[in-house]
Amino acid sequence: MLDNAPSGWDAETDFIAVGSGIGGLSAAITARELGLDAIVLEKAPQVGGVTALSMGEVWVAANHHARELGLEDSVESGFRYLQRLSMGYGSDLAVLNKVAHAHEALAYFEERIGLKMEVIRDCPDYYYGHSNDAVPEGRMLEVAPFPAASLGEWQAKTRISPQMPYGMTHHDMLQAGGTANIVKWDFAKMAERLTQDERCLGPGLAAYFVKGALDRGVEILTECGVEELIADGERVAGVRAVKDGRDFFVRARKGVLAAVSSYERRQDYNRTLSRQLELGSMVFDTVDGAAFRLAGPLGARVASVPDITSLGFTIPGMEGEDGRPLWNSALPVIGQPHTIVVNRAGKRFGNEAFYRSFYYTIDHIDGSDQTHPNFPCWAVIDSQVREKYPFGSVMPGSDWPEGLGERADTLRELANKTGIDADALEATVAAFNANATQGIDPEFGRGEHPWSTWMCGDPFHQPCPVLGPLEKGPFYAVRLERMGGTAITSSGILTDMHGAALDWYDRPIPGLYVAGNSQARMETGAVMQSGISNARGMTYGWLAARHAAGQPSDLLAREAERLGL
Repeated sequence: MLDNAPSGWDAETDFIAVGSGIGGLSAAITARELGLDAIVLEKAPQVGGVTALSMGEVWVAANHHARELGLEDSVESGFRYLQRLSMGYGSDLAVLNKVAHAHEALAYFEERIGLKMEVIRDCPDYYYGHSNDAVPEGRMLEVAPFPAASLGEWQAKTRISPQMPYGMTHHDMLQAGGTANIVKWDFAKMAERLTQDERCLGPGLAAYFVKGALDRGVEILTECGVEELIADGERVAGVRAVKDGRDFFVRARKGVLAAVSSYERRQDYNRTLSRQLELGSMVFDTVDGAAFRLAGPLGARVASVPDITSLGFTIPGMEGEDGRPLWNSALPVIGQPHTIVVNRAGKRFGNEAFYRSFYYTIDHIDGSDQTHPNFPCWAVIDSQVREKYPFGSVMPGSDWPEGLGERADTLRELANKTGIDADALEATVAAFNANATQGIDPEFGRGEHPWSTWMCGDPFHQPCPVLGPLEKGPFYAVRLERMGGTAITSSGILTDMHGAALDWYDRPIPGLYVAGNSQARMETGAVMQSGISNARGMTYGWLAARHAAGQPSDLLAREAERLGL
């Protein structure tokens, strides 16, 4: 253990949460509830972290909201669901730890801070229909709209999302036909919510936790970036931050939690930790891998799981908060009817409507010639899409932005403009159309995952909500670029079941905890499921603070014994 304690401290507290997403805030709230003083240090000028950029879903098996609706579920079933799909890349105990504690943490925050959540009706698990332990609805939750005016002076300091329609709930969107039918949404309701600043989705979820921390007197300092953990030779004793251009030393008597998200904005980290090349990103620039730089000098162990590279695109002339191009996720655009994705050989290479399958193919290497055969790739659409569906933020019937891909009257002309093999593209579309008209995709099974039709599909389009022929010109091709996964990355700091960081001898580093996307994903292994990232941040923040306060949970031991693990 290092000994780099300063000669004096600028501030003292019991517990420091580094980062103001759901991981850091849940920990600070819990620490205060258990009688500790707590402080949150955030490098960015706004709080809420990447939680506020998300769709705000929380995946919790065996939760009480589902039970109240008469939906059957259990900890055992949730555990088996993740355990099988993790493919052995995770840890069975970590999977059980997350599943067993998440519903307890959820109930805790609903009781203590007034968090209001409800089941997203008719939203199935990703692998419903492919796993006996998947459920057709009940595990995916979302927040009720949050009145942001109640944050007072922190209203403007609490992050919103430039990409998410946070004036709508999932229920509002799905009732109107989902993302494919955005023109049918109740924009009067959205306008009313935005005018009153009632936040849904990720911005709403983050705001509930910001309010919970403020109501408990948790001090939150923004533009206060932690640069170094301070150790006294025996344990982590505090941090060195930089505030107003000078060092700011804060002592922590009970513990420090690193919940600073992942490393998506560091291209060198993406390449070396995730084996991903030159990613575009929807997240802000402080998501730069600080957890590794903080915990590394103390010997913290890094762990990785298999993961995907997402796809996205930018629209000329649209910029984000830091002046960079504003990224649009290719999901759910590429899963809509009358849309396919092809590589330069003019061939489809996966199920475009189910990203967990499709995105694994992006980084595939053909060892015979050392190429990525499926990258670059293009989304190809016909004019039926332009008439009916959004393409990212380009609305149906609106002018097609100059510089967004290529347009042509025929598929052959489109191929010649993009460099795609023209003969193969025509053959691919002909084969796809013949099957899509019947509502089937025998090559890749598009439409066979209920979640994908829920997420991407048009429920008013038959015979299959995610399949429709490309037959009406003009046609469009948009090159898709590699994009990060909203800060959900493959590598993180390994922890024990209380969120304590482990060293390379699997020993807890005294006084150091990790939560959220800074933490290695041993609860998921090779799988991901919408809502798990927010749920694990909430759960491990709660567990870490309990441990630091001397009140660790013993639920895992009891559940493991019951299940024979």
